[in-house]
Amino acid sequence: MGGAVSAVAISSILIANRGEIACRIIRTARGLGLRTIAVYSEADRGAPHAVMADEAVMIGPAPVGESYLRSDRIIEAAQATRADAIHPGYGFLSENEAFAEAVDNAGLVFIGPPAKAIYLMGNKAEAKRRMLAAGVPCVPGYEGDDQDDLAFAEAAQDIGYPVMVKAAAGGGGRGMRLVDEAGELADALGLARSEAASAFGSDELILEKAVLRPRHVEIQVFADKHGNFIHLGERDCSVQRRHQKVIEEAPCPVMTEDLRAAMGSAAVDAAKAVDYRGAGTVEFLLDAAGDFYFLEMNTRLQVEHPVTEMITGLDLVAMQIAVAQGEELPLRQDDLKLNGHAIEARLYAEDPSRDYLPATGRIDLWRPAAGEGVRVDAGVATGMEVSPYYDPMLAKVIAWGETRDVARTRLVRALKESALLGPTTNSSFLVDILQRDAFIHGEATTAFLDEFYTGGFVADEPGGADVALAAALLLDDDRDAAFAAAGYVSATQLGWSSAPLSPIPLHLTTDRGVFDIGAECLGAVWSVTVGDDLFAVALGQRTDHAVRARINGRTIDAVAAISGSDIGLSVSGKCFRFHRARPGMEDDAAGSSGRVVAPMPGLVVDILVKKGQKVARGDALAVLEAMKMQHQIAAPIDGVVTGIDASKGDQLASGDLMIDIGDAAE
Repeated sequence: MGGAVSAVAISSILIANRGEIACRIIRTARGLGLRTIAVYSEADRGAPHAVMADEAVMIGPAPVGESYLRSDRIIEAAQATRADAIHPGYGFLSENEAFAEAVDNAGLVFIGPPAKAIYLMGNKAEAKRRMLAAGVPCVPGYEGDDQDDLAFAEAAQDIGYPVMVKAAAGGGGRGMRLVDEAGELADALGLARSEAASAFGSDELILEKAVLRPRHVEIQVFADKHGNFIHLGERDCSVQRRHQKVIEEAPCPVMTEDLRAAMGSAAVDAAKAVDYRGAGTVEFLLDAAGDFYFLEMNTRLQVEHPVTEMITGLDLVAMQIAVAQGEELPLRQDDLKLNGHAIEARLYAEDPSRDYLPATGRIDLWRPAAGEGVRVDAGVATGMEVSPYYDPMLAKVIAWGETRDVARTRLVRALKESALLGPTTNSSFLVDILQRDAFIHGEATTAFLDEFYTGGFVADEPGGADVALAAALLLDDDRDAAFAAAGYVSATQLGWSSAPLSPIPLHLTTDRGVFDIGAECLGAVWSVTVGDDLFAVALGQRTDHAVRARINGRTIDAVAAISGSDIGLSVSGKCFRFHRARPGMEDDAAGSSGRVVAPMPGLVVDILVKKGQKVARGDALAVLEAMKMQHQIAAPIDGVVTGIDASKGDQLASGDLMIDIGDAAE
């Protein structure tokens, strides 16, 4: 199906990425007998991907612009370690045509598509023009060179509201804003330009007609150097927050054979239009009538590729490597067989109850689930720090089943059994989504989260039994430490104490309140009062952070990690972090004063107010960038700005004072 293609033997691969995708590529490469080289930043020293690889090279400081986006340092690392090829993973430089070209010019194999294909599909405006020419269905929109606000305003009026503002040079939800009416357009353009420039180095934008309540369905395509093009079925990625995917599944719940054939054919046509090679994903919006529209093409491996692997039995990374070596695809379109159903959930370090605010900090414990049909792709480990410099995704939990509901219930169980203690995660939110009737019945669209979480997600609050268990564990550790210091055998091992402790006052705080507790050791049982409730807590043997306890006669299995005055606790998939506070400590809840502090480490993108300016609760005060997203900082109270302690360009730590708001009467 094409001219002669020279083969190239790859024996060593440098992975130009980090986290779970770097670990995932290393696993396949090593399974193929290949030598692997990792790169890492100063923040990722000792990270799992650097430890897993045969060699690891430090390429710069933590900020991505000084490390993972430094193509020169990555190529130098590949040459210094005698790598044959570079795999870019996803994100970072994976869709950067200049990087692909530089890799080729350095005499290395780029495990991805040709630079020209990356360019043609990487710019949404150019890609859309190509797709229209190829006959691929597209959403009406504006892809013009005139980037003036007036040009966008006129185009939006012609298209008709609502419209979607998008970054032309990238994806992943960055630089994307939904605009419902003309008065919102200017602000949306400003925010989108700023975010796009920061994420992709280009502030070029496009407009598209907003297709309301569609499904987001993408087709996995593959092409080799011999002219063979195939698709590997679809994935439904409709459950999204901020236009970033949260839950993905394959196949799509409403897919038919005819629709799959039509979408698959359109996706292959899109790939042929740019002479594609390797793995790619063509994304579509699918409306209720069964009509579909080209959205974009991602010229790389997708985060959600495991669900395709689980229903096809294929290793997509191995296929990428084979194609890069000049081999033919291992199957033709008629060979494709889909088996069962797979669903993936993205575990993020963020707080869904606080507008998905990113979380950082030390991971006190990471214990992933295992079991039939369960796969966990992760790039984290106990003891490592979740930094503000990178995307907040920590792991992907995937489950396969003979039917969709078997896959769903397995995934719920796997999420509950995967414990990550330390930074706040979205684990409970993921479980809640999977147990909603609309998701159970396969009815989720891109409007799912807006429709079913109109007031936001209500975070798990620790119940009295959870607090009592945390108190008993902390105090049991105190008692064991005291016995050990005195040369005695642990009271936990003995199961009794000949000298019970006197009643102990204890104050445990969470980020949502303070619990005043009274506790007394009665032999092998702790008697714990939490408010007006009394709990009898009998602790069983603790092994590898797992503890079984009986609380008021009921057996509870939990995972716990104690670090100094802090304790992380996971009970039935719900995670809590308690801090042992000083007596009399009061809750300083967010919004209880006019002190506005940075809710996370981040870069100050803009200060939107001036000293002496009147503000109302909810007014935007500043824009903070963290974990590759921009967040508006709002006024917690009505008042007057009495002090501004941060400036544009400042790098803040969590808790740093930004703005003071005083009483308007002052």
